[in-house]
Formats: sequence, structure tokens, C-alpha cells
Amino acid sequence: MEQRNFSLAGRLLRRVAAAWPVRLLTVAGLLAPVACGVWASHRTTASAQERFEGRWMVEYQPGADKVQLTLSHQSRKETPDGHKSSTNWNSSFDIDPAELHGLTREEVMSAAGTQARFELRRDAGTFRCEGWFKEGKGSGHFLFVGNQGFASELQRQGIGTPTEKQLFELAGANVGLELINELRSQNYERPSVEQLVRLGHHGVRLDYVRGLKALGYQLQSLESLVRMKDHGVSLSFIRELQNFGYRRLSAEELVRARDHGVSVQFVKELKERGFGAPPIEDLIRIRDQGVSPEYIKGLQAEGYNSLTLDQLVQMRIQGVSLSFVREMKRVGYSNLSVEQLVGLRIMGVTPAFVERVKAAGYGTPPVDELISLRRRGFSK
Repeated sequence: MEQRNFSLAGRLLRRVAAAWPVRLLTVAGLLAPVACGVWASHRTTASAQERFEGRWMVEYQPGADKVQLTLSHQSRKETPDGHKSSTNWNSSFDIDPAELHGLTREEVMSAAGTQARFELRRDAGTFRCEGWFKEGKGSGHFLFVGNQGFASELQRQGIGTPTEKQLFELAGANVGLELINELRSQNYERPSVEQLVRLGHHGVRLDYVRGLKALGYQLQSLESLVRMKDHGVSLSFIRELQNFGYRRLSAEELVRARDHGVSVQFVKELKERGFGAPPIEDLIRIRDQGVSPEYIKGLQAEGYNSLTLDQLVQMRIQGVSLSFVREMKRVGYSNLSVEQLVGLRIMGVTPAFVERVKAAGYGTPPVDELISLRRRGFSK
């Protein structure tokens, strides 16, 4: 998970670069000596470690309460045998403008464009940013300065001593003392530094942990937190399922439901088709077998209004499609039972076969006779 690329970040970088190609080159040129001069003291902290610097972008949207901030960093390594490699780290997120300390609205909205300097402060460290703003869009260079006080606090709590890289990753994901304290208050296992970084990489934030607790989930396992987040078990997903009556689902059931494509919309449409709130395992089963609300609606339009979930699953497994039902009706077989439809499909009786039987002078024989003809190899 060292590489975190987001297509949105790339699009933003290309957009601003296209708008101000000359200005961005100028700013980049100006910032390099500034970073080396003004922030040279940081080298005593980072020592021989990698300097965590890169590009930032900010875009203000009219009427929005938050702004979009993108941070990009490229890490280059060289092995003893001379082999070079690089790792790209990109993160794009919405943020309250008040968190960009030192940045004024006048600078941001400057019609002529202006240079600006601001800081994004996190428990794990500070992103010191310089660059250029014009009409709500900005771009420039940042240098990350790790918070050694935070590092000492992690060590004091028995979590471990983070490297500069880990401080950078924790700050980028906004993993700080509030999250650590919340995990402790909910009796989660004590995390290591590596586990905190992993939580950050997978999008586990303070609001997610608190939200889970409010919905009745105190998992105690950090891996369970990561698993739920990775599999798309959002707070809104849990909340809406609870509104449909699914109030005592385990964390594993929630993960399975998401993995098998059970959405809130799926549950809602099933209810509208008259199926109430089936057990979650039934939802997973019918979803796996391709029983969709559209399939149910189509069958109901053909007169099948009292089907059970088991019958629907059986029909889908045996290939009783809507088109099969409609074509059988076209060749004279309406109001067939589920058992008859399934039996016809199992024996390979198709509408085309029925038409051959009728053309041979058999008229419209009963379903059992159709099946018997098919079994005996009728082929005219």
C-alpha cells in the first residue's frame, strides 16, 4: 500500500498545469531555493533520511463549504547495484479552508494571481506550502516537517517510534491522537505504528470509528476495521440497512453482503416487490443466483405474483428467463406452474421445439407430453 494513486489527483494536476504552464514552472523554480533556504533547519531533524516534499494543489468550488486539496510526493530509491525505482504517493481530500493556516481568501481569489504561503498542521507533522493562487485555484510546493513531540508520545504510549516516512504517512491520512484515544476508549487492541499507518492507508478515520460505535459496532480488532472499510461497509450502508430492519447484523455479515452485491437499493426494490426484509443470507443467495428486482418485476407482469424466494432461485438456476416465459406463452403455453417451467427447461423443451411439434400435427399437447416427445428424441 505504499503507492496511493488517485485518478482525481492526476486530473487536477493536469488541469492546473494546462491553465498556468508558464506560471507553474516559474513557481517551481522559485520554490526550490526557498525550500532549501527557509526550511534548511529541517535537515537536522530528518538527518540522512528522505526529505518528504512534493506538490500541492487546491481548488475552491463556488458555494462549497470545503475545498479540495491534493498532495503528491515521489520517492526515489537506488539499490547498491545502481538500480533506480520510484514510488508515487497521491492523496486528494476535502478540507475546511480554516485548516490551511496563513492562507487568506483574498490570496485565493486574486484575479491577477499572487504568491501565497500556508501550513496544513496535523498531529504527526506539518505540511509547509508555498505557491501561486489565481481565481480560486492554486498550486505549488510543500515540505513536510515531522512532529517529534508526537513521535515521543507514541513511544510513551508503547505504540512505537515512527520514522519520518511514517510520520509523513500518518499526517497525510490525518491519523492522530484523537483516533488513538478513541480506539483505546473502545477497548481496541493497542496499535503498533505500522498498524496506525495501515489504518490511514485504508481510510479508517476518527469519524468512521465513532460512527460505528454509534451504530452498535465496537469491533476491538483493528483488522476488522480495515476489512469493513476495504469492503465498502460505509456508515450510511449500515444505517440504511438498519432502517429496513437489519439491526443485528454482525460485522462479517455486513462484509459478505457488500461482497455479494447486496445494496440498499436492492433491499428497497425487493421490499417494493412484496418481499419485506428476508434474512441477510437469503439476500446474499438470491443476489448470487441473479435474482434481480427487474426479474421479479417481469415475472409479476406475466402473472407470477406469489413466488417465494426459493422458487425464484430455482427458476434462475434452471435458466427460466423472462424471454423463455414470454416465448412459451406466445406458442400457446400460458399460466405454466414453476414446476412445469423448470421441467421444460431441464428437458430442453424450447419454444422452437414446440413450434416443430405443432408443425408436425400434434397441436398443443400437454406439458407432460411435450417432455415425453423431447425425451424420445422427436426432431422434426
